[in-house]
Amino acid sequence: MGFLSRKKHAPAPVEETKNPIEDELREMEELVPERSAAEDSGDRAAGPVADIDSPALRESSISAPPAADTHEAPAPVESVVGQAPSVHEVFREEAAAPSPEVADVGRDEGDQSSSLDPEDEGGPARMRAIDLLGPSRQDVIRDRQEAEVAAQVPVKHAEVIAFANQKGGVAKTTTTLNLAVAFAESGYRVLCVDLDPQGNLTMSQGVDPDKVEKSLYDVLVHDMPIAEIIVKREIDIAVASIDLAGAEIAMSTKIGRERSLEKALKEVSADYDFVCIDTPPSLGLLTINALTAANKVIVPVQCEYLSMRGLVQLQNTLRMIQDNLNPDVRIEGILPTMLDTRTVHAKEAVEILEENFGDLVFRSRIKKAIKFAEAPVKGASVLKYDPESNAAGYYRELAKEVLANESA
Repeated sequence: MGFLSRKKHAPAPVEETKNPIEDELREMEELVPERSAAEDSGDRAAGPVADIDSPALRESSISAPPAADTHEAPAPVESVVGQAPSVHEVFREEAAAPSPEVADVGRDEGDQSSSLDPEDEGGPARMRAIDLLGPSRQDVIRDRQEAEVAAQVPVKHAEVIAFANQKGGVAKTTTTLNLAVAFAESGYRVLCVDLDPQGNLTMSQGVDPDKVEKSLYDVLVHDMPIAEIIVKREIDIAVASIDLAGAEIAMSTKIGRERSLEKALKEVSADYDFVCIDTPPSLGLLTINALTAANKVIVPVQCEYLSMRGLVQLQNTLRMIQDNLNPDVRIEGILPTMLDTRTVHAKEAVEILEENFGDLVFRSRIKKAIKFAEAPVKGASVLKYDPESNAAGYYRELAKEVLANESA
């Protein structure tokens, strides 16, 4: 007959299983006494749990926060399914809930939150997600921009003035010392650098160059800090010794030998307003170091024909320095020195200077005076040796002119 002849079996009867919550609800009804209608009309939360009035349950309800603040009220019995928590579990959750005092703290502080901030309790601050991340690209760019702005802030550095002329006996040392002292009288911080192996500038301040233990030789050859050889007199002076005569040979194999003095002066540049460098009567490596480190050059020229011939050679040397080592160096001015106004030759020499160099020639004139020869014997400048003399007045006028050009 096939499958059609087979008997159909009746479905197995479904056993009715009791829901555990029904037994629990039945126990609750037995424990809870009937309440009057007046009690039912009170302002109570809906649901069977809110109607429980046993002493044990009242104590748990007192310690528990309002239902609206902590959790939702249990649903009515009709909406409870088989997976709903038991009544005992509900009671345990209510007993474990925070007390009303804790809940009131958040409400009193503006109802921001019912939980306390760990930082307010004295505990460690909660780490934020941004604290776990490295610096972003925007942070790197911002830091770089701040560094560039800081680098653009101008830093005051000393004006470095070299006194140069390969012709000797033109009052380079006298001009270096007395102009520096005139700057100091005006309130400026001044450092003199004696780059002449003869050490005349050092001796003019009462220091014996043959007895100094450390000199510019050690600075240029052995890279000693220049601050270690500075001696304080009327002005600060970086002393020289006869050892400087061998400095050019000792520096011949040194890389960057032309910038040795420039590098040394950077360490103290911020401590001074002016640095005045006395150079030897030559255009060798020592003079090249001075011109490379300098911003300006003052050329003392004796009012004689032979002295003026050296100006052309100095200009050629200075042009090479500008092209290769120091493009910012320039001639500040040409200073007529040892002027004897009684002679026609001296007057003609000044006229030749003014015709060829124009405004580069200082208006100030340094005339011959016996005080310039007497002051070094006393180890002092002419401004200290005889402050009221005409010789001191010449350099005070020169200082005013240089400072006026500086501010212009």
